[in-house]
Amino acid sequence: MPKTSWNDYSTTAASNTDINSINIDENCPAANLNNALREMMKQTADVVAGTTALSSVNITGGSIAGITDLAVADGGTGASDAATARTNLGLGSVSTQNSNSVTITGGSVSGITDLAIVDGGTGASDATTARSNLGLGSISTQASTNVDIDGGSIDGTTIGAASAAAGTFTTVTATTFGTSSQNAYGARTVSTSSPTGGSDGDIWYTY
Repeated sequence: MPKTSWNDYSTTAASNTDINSINIDENCPAANLNNALREMMKQTADVVAGTTALSSVNITGGSIAGITDLAVADGGTGASDAATARTNLGLGSVSTQNSNSVTITGGSVSGITDLAIVDGGTGASDATTARSNLGLGSISTQASTNVDIDGGSIDGTTIGAASAAAGTFTTVTATTFGTSSQNAYGARTVSTSSPTGGSDGDIWYTY
């Protein structure tokens, strides 16, 4: 096959017996050498000018400059600056952040190990386990307008102080009624009528 460009040359010297069909084999005419040299210079110029693309180039050092941006499909970025390169490669703004200082301002994070409490998480993948890990009791899920307390004690607070209302109790046990200046042992009245009169410390039961 005629060696019409650098791509046709053989790495075995003895196999290179022509240059574009000009015979340079043993005992070739002397005039062929002149023509062969001219043809080789032409083929070299084609490579330099980019007319002939080399099929296999191995660069192990130095630098490449002044070329068209290498396309992503050819292993490049298709860009001459970092910002455009990131865009062409489909990278977002988080790609420029350091791993020890990441800021996420939108979207979602999924498929990760449960974030530990010491790292600002709950250490759980469901609400029930999260409440347990955070030391919350059953009352934590109740609405403030409908609280059901069926055990324990309430100490150090006044019931109805902010918004007094009627209450229903099964058993009421008290050691003191009123303040020290009030009648701690006032009269007890059981009646179907609304309370009237009385003094501090009196108790009026209606039914």
